[in-house]
Amino acid sequence: MAALFEVNEVDSRIYREELKDFLPPKMIDIHTHVWLDKHRAKVPEAKRRAVTWPSLVAAENSIEDLQETYRLMFPGKEVTPLIFSSLKRNDDYDGMNRYIAECGANHGVPTLLYAFPEWSAEELLLRILAGRHLGIKVYLNLSPSYIPEAEIRIFDFIPPHQLELLNRHGMMLMLHIPRHGRLGDPVNLAQMMEIEERYPKLRVVYAHIGRAYCPEDFGNAFEVLKKTKRLMIDFSATTQEEAMYKTLEAVGPKRLLFGSDLPILRMRMRRVCEGGRYINIVPKGLYGDVSGDPNMREASAKESGQLSFFMYEELRAFRKAATRIGLDRKQLDQVFYRNARELINGTAKAVYGEALLK
Repeated sequence: MAALFEVNEVDSRIYREELKDFLPPKMIDIHTHVWLDKHRAKVPEAKRRAVTWPSLVAAENSIEDLQETYRLMFPGKEVTPLIFSSLKRNDDYDGMNRYIAECGANHGVPTLLYAFPEWSAEELLLRILAGRHLGIKVYLNLSPSYIPEAEIRIFDFIPPHQLELLNRHGMMLMLHIPRHGRLGDPVNLAQMMEIEERYPKLRVVYAHIGRAYCPEDFGNAFEVLKKTKRLMIDFSATTQEEAMYKTLEAVGPKRLLFGSDLPILRMRMRRVCEGGRYINIVPKGLYGDVSGDPNMREASAKESGQLSFFMYEELRAFRKAATRIGLDRKQLDQVFYRNARELINGTAKAVYGEALLK
């Protein structure tokens, strides 16, 4: 049987010399996508509202593929994922969410339901409880089709009646914020603060540091975040060291979580920012013709052989940020394990009366 992907000498050296001793023995990955290709629609969405380059990495990511990814990338470590699907409106969303629930039951991992904004509170609750999910994952592409992509607001794809339900039961919300201004967008920040103030029992995690992939995405967000007391942030799918550092300054290590966004972190790449846009530099020819994608660029033949995993690039950036701010071993364990364990078990106790993780 062929390996899921190659781990070469460059990868092994980076892990051995830079990451193995930095990472704690047990980790929880708070942000992973799991799905099967058979549930994918075979026709594209009528209206594209997200970048397309992640689809170049994997056609599917079964729970077995996810576990094999951890085995290959993190030898000697124990990694537990929180999983949810990755879907578009015309996919078999019932099949996708059912598969996530089955993976949770069969493998003992925490799960979130991928939710649609038009579901009533009653339907949403029934779906969450039927799959023994801890809450929901939402995404901007499921907002009403008449809203232009640049004008989508948080409440367009996670409406107040669903927030009220999640808050009432102390459930989790994994939230990828919209808008071209990303984390620094004033509408996003206003609605983030409204969620913080109106829903005190809601356990919300803002994905990707609010998509602060380049310094131009920051605005005054970190000054605003200093005023918060509850919201949590994951640093999945970012290599922006400065955003990680400023997040640690703003909310501290007790509210920051390790997340990957697998399977896209299997991509070989390094990331640069040019004019406020992130660009993934990838090995020549590995992902086909990327010339038409503004977020992708091929490396030279010489550099191509030196590129490692997106996962390692994320963790190298976090290591720099953690070293700059002076995190100790206890604080690193919080970011990579204990914060997520407390979040998951606290939610499970609130919703189902018992902890999920031992």
